[in-house]
Amino acid sequence: MTKNILVAGGAGYVGSHTCLTLAEQGFTPIVFDNFTNGHREFVQWGAAVEGDIRDRAALNAVIEKYKPVGVMHFAALIEVGESVKAPADFYENNVAGALNLIRATMSAGIRAFVFSSTCATYGMPVKLPMDETHQQVPLNPYGLSKLMVEQILSDLRTYSDFPSIALRYFNAAGADPEGRIGEWHDPETHAIPIALDNALGVRSGFSINGNDYDTRDGTCVRDYIHVLDLADAHVRALKAQLDGSMGGFYNLGTGEGTTVKELLDAVIRITRREFEIGSGPRREGDSPTLVADNAKARDELGWVPARGLDEIITDAWNWHLKLRGEAV
Repeated sequence: MTKNILVAGGAGYVGSHTCLTLAEQGFTPIVFDNFTNGHREFVQWGAAVEGDIRDRAALNAVIEKYKPVGVMHFAALIEVGESVKAPADFYENNVAGALNLIRATMSAGIRAFVFSSTCATYGMPVKLPMDETHQQVPLNPYGLSKLMVEQILSDLRTYSDFPSIALRYFNAAGADPEGRIGEWHDPETHAIPIALDNALGVRSGFSINGNDYDTRDGTCVRDYIHVLDLADAHVRALKAQLDGSMGGFYNLGTGEGTTVKELLDAVIRITRREFEIGSGPRREGDSPTLVADNAKARDELGWVPARGLDEIITDAWNWHLKLRGEAV
């Protein structure tokens, strides 16, 4: 039986690491990507098909050719700030595009669909750590676009017998330890790559967005999860559905919070490079603390994150050195 898996957005950050993990576990990832944000260099473990999830004919063609037994959906616009500037673009790509992919999957009789969601669907936390029963009140169009797709999938599980699993990431970070792929956004807005650019001298100065929060050192607390631990969860979600699970939704985080100051201290310690750190105003909509309760994923998927903060930063640093042209 074929073990092809269609990976929409498989040339992106989390998608490419999931392709690596799929290949290691005996599957063949078929990457379907428009390469707007993804990187052709990241497609290393299966075929690359250029196309857009809003193009139903292209989706039908790739499904007919490769006959995948499962679909993983990573193809989305992800920058929160851009979602506020251009909400319609996010709803067109993230919601209409996702629905198009879902319908193509259903039409082909495929009964395994894994959706890349986000903790941004929760909005401002009202309890910590946050479990899957937490209220979902997104603070921006990006989070709302992901919640809309979650609701579509929930309705299809209930009323159309279509299985799916939505995985709500907390802060994805790290890279393949062998340096084949890693985090590569343009522009870069994530804390760890920006800190590493400072360590390399590519940027000048790291500005902490708010140092007066009600946390242990005044800076925001986030739950950083290694991208390969995320990838492992995706493959577990896929296998659960191939074994007959109807699915649901799961948090993906470590359950441990790291402040911005603690993160920067770890970056300086691991890279052995100092850089200037300053403080700026709070960012609108930033929560003081975002930490996952991951018990459901542990209990139902058997998923246990295996890598801690030091490993995240070490792998990211080695990738960053390669990306910026320095020897590891």
